[in-house]
Amino acid sequence: MNYDVVIVGGGPAGLAAAYSCKQEGIDSILIIERDDKLGGILNQCIHNGFGLHTFKEELTGPEYAQRFIDKVYEEKIEYKLNSTVINISNDLKVTYVSKNDGLNVIEAKAIILCMGCRERPRGALNIPGYRPAGIYSAGTAQRLMNIDGYKIGKEVVILGSGDIGLIMARRMTLEGAHVNCVAELMPYSGGLKRNIVQCLNDYDIPLYLSHTVVDIKGKDRVEAVTIAEVDKNRKPIPGTEIEYKCDTLLLSVGLLPENELSRMANIELSRVTGGPVVSDSLETNIEGIYACGNVLHVHDLVDYVSQEAGLAGKSAAKHVKAKNASHKYIEVVPSNGIRYTVPQKIDVENIGDNVILRFRVDNIYTNRSIVLKYGDEELSRRKKKVLAPGEMEQIIIDGQTLNNIKGDKLEIFTEEAN
Repeated sequence: MNYDVVIVGGGPAGLAAAYSCKQEGIDSILIIERDDKLGGILNQCIHNGFGLHTFKEELTGPEYAQRFIDKVYEEKIEYKLNSTVINISNDLKVTYVSKNDGLNVIEAKAIILCMGCRERPRGALNIPGYRPAGIYSAGTAQRLMNIDGYKIGKEVVILGSGDIGLIMARRMTLEGAHVNCVAELMPYSGGLKRNIVQCLNDYDIPLYLSHTVVDIKGKDRVEAVTIAEVDKNRKPIPGTEIEYKCDTLLLSVGLLPENELSRMANIELSRVTGGPVVSDSLETNIEGIYACGNVLHVHDLVDYVSQEAGLAGKSAAKHVKAKNASHKYIEVVPSNGIRYTVPQKIDVENIGDNVILRFRVDNIYTNRSIVLKYGDEELSRRKKKVLAPGEMEQIIIDGQTLNNIKGDKLEIFTEEAN
């Protein structure tokens, strides 16, 4: 079977991308989702705070997802549930398996990758101790509580201050558990400022920066967790240990874009983000394959995921209608405080009205200017009182400005504000 556009993943990115394709006049669209329902990770995010940018109102995760699910229903966009993509080839063939259809190969004119991300497991951490029950990734704990209805612990320690960990600190408190503390290896939190305030400060939950777990006690079930301060090399400092009696340890130690399928298609991946290297149209190095959402880079707001997916859908539709367009790329080079940018390159021969350049910094900075330069020419300068790794930043560059660039590099960096 052939489709114009195949979308891998039916979460917020996949839904928004599909709707965007449809709005651009593409009728032959297929969403492939491995879960038994559309909506992705948002189905277990029952807290509010979603949709302020997209819908100008505050929604829960399921409510936000339902807005796009309804659009898919209304537009009669085809989707397959309980179906797992097992291979994507660089000639745009998608192989999937499901209990209803068996093994199938689909040919597409364009593919949009929307597989999302997964949590970094305990196996990636150097924590001594046994492997007792009571250790969960924060996302697993969230699903067990919000979808399956389990109460997973009474005395809790959380390692990592990513947004999921912060939100679960509040969630478990509201369910009657006692969260002893949140320990963070880095000297800054990895979550949004609003989540630190609303999920920790409002519930008097302490946050220990530059701390990590150095011991887990218990064989059958977690009995105690010891945290300690770390030095500038992230090594535990003797004598700073604090032991907490607890039955549960939650790990919120980072998210990894889910790109096993991307590797099969020989898509170039960024060593920094873990996601594909893309142009401003969100096209990968394989013509006709696009990526958006958390499979591209980990977002802090789902509204940005939807916005990005809308661009991916529009770009895929354009590719289906007019193949073999010429390209000329300039590289976006981050430095001096900018950890990465997405996109990593800009196609100056196919620029729209503007280009949204999203990026994260590598540390906490105060009173800095974000500078965008081409050679000796300064294209943009914006002052920020505070820059933090947990907050994704963006610059909107006028397309006409980029049309006048004749070189091959665009620099973005921070410097002290005047």
